[in-house]
Amino acid sequence: MKVPPCYIHGMGMINALGANATEVASGLAGASPLAGHALTLHDGRRVCVGAVTDALPALPAALMRHSTRNNRLLLAALRQIEGEIAAAIARFGAERVAVVMGTSTSGIDEGTMALAAVQGGEPLPAGYAYPQQELGAPAHFVSALTGCLGPAYTVSTACSSSARAFISAQHLLLSGLADAVIVGGADTLCGLTLNGFYSLESLAAGICTPFAAQRDGINIGEAAAVCLLTREPAAVALIGVGESSDAYHISAPDPTGNGAAAAMQMALQQAQMAAADVGYINLHGTGTRLNDAMEAKAVYRLFGDRVPCSSTKPLTGHTLGAAGITEAAIAWLLLTGQALLPAQWPPAMQRDPQLEPVNLLAQGQPLLRPAVLSNSFAFGGNNVSLLFAREPVA
Repeated sequence: MKVPPCYIHGMGMINALGANATEVASGLAGASPLAGHALTLHDGRRVCVGAVTDALPALPAALMRHSTRNNRLLLAALRQIEGEIAAAIARFGAERVAVVMGTSTSGIDEGTMALAAVQGGEPLPAGYAYPQQELGAPAHFVSALTGCLGPAYTVSTACSSSARAFISAQHLLLSGLADAVIVGGADTLCGLTLNGFYSLESLAAGICTPFAAQRDGINIGEAAAVCLLTREPAAVALIGVGESSDAYHISAPDPTGNGAAAAMQMALQQAQMAAADVGYINLHGTGTRLNDAMEAKAVYRLFGDRVPCSSTKPLTGHTLGAAGITEAAIAWLLLTGQALLPAQWPPAMQRDPQLEPVNLLAQGQPLLRPAVLSNSFAFGGNNVSLLFAREPVA
C-alpha cells in the first residue's frame, strides 16, 4: 500500500563542506576537504577527519546549560530554517510541533573533558552539567530553543540514528500525533569516538576510498542538519522509508546484503515505485571492506548497473549519528537543483573488481529522474533507506 508523502519545508546544514546549503552544494563538486584536517589518536597517530572549521554560534544565555559543541552545531543548522519553524508554530500551535533528533555521541566530549579534569584533581569545567552528555540532550535543546511543546525525543541507533529520526517523524505525522516535526541530528568529533573506531581497526590511513580496490576504512566527521517535515505540500517529499535489522553481528554487516536489500525494497514499496524510477542512490559507502562488499551486493540485486550512485563520505567524513540527515540534506540539494550528482571520490579510483558492478559515478552529472534513495547502515545490522522525490511524482 502506498504511504502518503511527508514534505520538507526548509533544510539547514553544516559539515566539513560548508556552513550552509550554498557552500555544501559547491563543495560536492570539489576536492575532498578531509586531507587538510587531522586529529591525534592516543598512540600519536594522526588521522584525517571531516572537521567543521566555521565559527559556531553561542547559545542564548538562558540555555547555557545546554552548551555543547553538538548543540552549537545544531544551532548553526537551526538558524537556517528558523522562519519555517516559527511559521509552523504560528499555524499549528507549539503543542502540535514535535522534535525528533538523532545522535550517537551527544555531548560526550564535554563529559570526557570533565572526567579528565576531576581525575587531574581540578574542579569540573565551568558550565558542565551531566545532562549535556545524555543521548536525549539534542531533542531537549531543540525544544527549549524553539518553544515546541509536542513530543520530543532522540533516536540513537549508531550510524542510522538521524535516518531513523525521519521514520519516527513520518509515524508522528501520519498517525496525527503531530502536524509538523523538526527532524535532525548532530554528532561531534571527539577522542572517544576516534579511538574507539581505531581499536576496531576501522580507520583509513588517508582519505577513505569507498568501493576502491585499496579501501582500508573510514574517516570520522562531524555535522548537523535539520529540516521541518509536514503533511502540507512542498517541493521535496519523503515518499518512502525502509528499515530492517540483521542481528548478524554487533559490528560487521550481514555479507549477504539481505537486510540492506529489504530496507531498500520496503522504501520502494511504500512509494509504489520501481527501481528504474530512482535517479540516484547516495550509498552508505563507508570505505570498509565488509560494508562496501555487502552494499554493492544489495544494490546490484535491486538496481543492477542502471542507477547512478556514489558515496559522499570522502567529502564529509562519516558523521555517524548525523550521517542520515546529512545525506538527506544532500538529497534535498540534488532534488532542488542546487547541486549535480556527486562523483565517486577519488576521480581516478580503481574500483574493486571483486564487487558487483554498480553504477558508480565517474563525474558529476544532472539528476535525470527526480527520486533519490539514501542508505544508512549501522552496527547491529540496523538498516535504513529513505526515498525522497521532487513533487509532483507521476
